Amino acid sequence: MQTNEYLSIIEGMIFLSGDEGMTLKQIMAVLEISKKEAREYLKQLLDYYDQKPIKGFQIVNYGGCYKMVTLVKHEAYYAKMIKQNHLRLSKSALETLAIIAYYQPITRVHIEEIRGVGCESMIRKLLAKAMIKEVGREESPGKPILYGVTQTFMDAFKLASLDELPELEEMSSDFDSDDIFNTKYQEEVKDSA
Repeated sequence: MQTNEYLSIIEGMIFLSGDEGMTLKQIMAVLEISKKEAREYLKQLLDYYDQKPIKGFQIVNYGGCYKMVTLVKHEAYYAKMIKQNHLRLSKSALETLAIIAYYQPITRVHIEEIRGVGCESMIRKLLAKAMIKEVGREESPGKPILYGVTQTFMDAFKLASLDELPELEEMSSDFDSDDIFNTKYQEEVKDSA
């Protein structure tokens, strides 16, 4: 494999590792290369990013982990963007959030049963916005994750406690289950006379 291919793979691995980053050992293990080779490739990659005239992030080595981070000089813009993103929640995000707030701790499957649609991506978005968090595991087969709201949720909705949430109204039924097939939905019969 050529040097550029190694650099490309390492860059992709660092990107995929997210906040955790990649250690030198991990890079060596995945690429099956020596410590010396890994260090040389990382040096080349860091030099490349240092020389890029236009960039929104850089690769850094913090505590032995190589990570992609945004540039400090743009911090004010990123903070503004994050603040705006935290304030905006879609209708489906609000529905999911309300279910979690009222029924916590609750599993994804239970949320989906209540909403009637899949909500895995919505849960990921709410986790990313720090509106919800994992609060444990349910004692059932597969030990599904239980979710609950965070302090960020409480702050965003200006709640001192969940007791301040409005009472849930019981859904009223607009039909009598005993009478459903007898009169409610019968077709009108026209006189044939």
